[in-house]
Amino acid sequence: MSTNHPANSTAAPGAPEPGAAPSEPSDAPAPAAVSPSALPDGPLPWHRRLARGAFADLSPLRDNADYRRVWFGQAVSSIGQQMTAVAVSVQVYDLTGSSFATGLVGLFSLFPLIAFGLYGGAIADTADRRRLGLIGSAGLAAVSAVLAAQAIAGLGLVAVLYVAVAAQAGFFALSSPARSAMIPRLVPAHQLPAANALNTVSMNLGLTVGPMLGGVLIGTYGAQAAYLVDTVAFGATLYAMWRLPTMLPLGERKGRASVLDGLRFLREQPNLRTSFLADLAAMIFGMPRALFPAIAVTFYAGDARTVGLLVSAPAVGALAGALFSGWVGKVNRQGAAVLAAVAAWGLAIAAFGLIHNLWLGLFFLAVAGCADTVSMIFRNTMMQVAAPDEMRGRLQGIFIVVVAGGPRLGDFESGAVASLTSPATSVVSGGLACVAAILLLAARRPAFLRYDARNPTP
Repeated sequence: MSTNHPANSTAAPGAPEPGAAPSEPSDAPAPAAVSPSALPDGPLPWHRRLARGAFADLSPLRDNADYRRVWFGQAVSSIGQQMTAVAVSVQVYDLTGSSFATGLVGLFSLFPLIAFGLYGGAIADTADRRRLGLIGSAGLAAVSAVLAAQAIAGLGLVAVLYVAVAAQAGFFALSSPARSAMIPRLVPAHQLPAANALNTVSMNLGLTVGPMLGGVLIGTYGAQAAYLVDTVAFGATLYAMWRLPTMLPLGERKGRASVLDGLRFLREQPNLRTSFLADLAAMIFGMPRALFPAIAVTFYAGDARTVGLLVSAPAVGALAGALFSGWVGKVNRQGAAVLAAVAAWGLAIAAFGLIHNLWLGLFFLAVAGCADTVSMIFRNTMMQVAAPDEMRGRLQGIFIVVVAGGPRLGDFESGAVASLTSPATSVVSGGLACVAAILLLAARRPAFLRYDARNPTP
């Protein structure tokens, strides 16, 4: 995000406010703001040109202090939240010995995600987005403190864990659309693609380090250690949000923003809607994370450390996909790329269910994570093209419902199928069902396959 702003300024340095008239020409030289990919290739050796085009662009972190603080805060808090997710999953399985009960964790968080995600998106189009970010981060820190207290006290009540994850999902969904909508206000327009890729790196850094660190802490000191670290980690996000300027939405605000308006807008965007459906297919049918505690025991005779490895493996692949994302800017058939990436996810998940060797299983999970990152980058790009400023919060709210709510439905689906059959059957059938859903989408929406970034269509 941008360097330190005056209290009433929300535009990136050197960038006009959206909707403002162009300024008069000036004799003063404009500051250089050229991304690495825009530099001439001629004088550079071939290996440097290859590296420049392959690796993620770090210019938003170098140039914008606000974005740098928020990015770091999100990375740290993401690590803590993933530690908490592993701890809750392990606690529920230890208390019940049931994959179905573990899958219910996803169901209890699903309804708050849907309700508060849509509502939070509407609020983000009318209220101070900085304040929403502060409220959400403070609420999440408080929930983690409650989880630590129940673990230290040894309550052993699954109901407390279910209520806590529901509250956690509510605070996340309320503030996440506002945090996502901040980015175009804090980095100049030419750095938006790089900032989105870096956000993917931040998220997957948490998904990679958090489960592994959480598995070690839980196995050594108990679940309370993971919860306590998560509580402290939110300090980085709270500090970053506190340093931001006021983030009131741009333009004239007329009462409350309507969630229904956002849904109507999405209904008029068939390609954007298809991208959401493709992601739902991957998350509902091909997301076996609720089975990881059972798989760690039945497949590999492992413990909490094995669970941490399984949870973090997709994030390792996703992080690799984000770090080596320089090539994605050259792909114009973004709809076909989304469907191909989601199909690759489903095939990798099915292979994971068939292979009971730990290292091969981790490899296939990493391949799935890499495919998911590729899909996410193209889906985010398509959404940014489709979303005008006045709809950004509401579309981000819908996006959060899909991205965060889909895996919760996947937790329930995989746990239910495993309880009726076996964990292996649930994983393999889910991966193949994901591929079948993608083939159906491709047949029903051929225009999505033809979507071209050079001539985007709704």
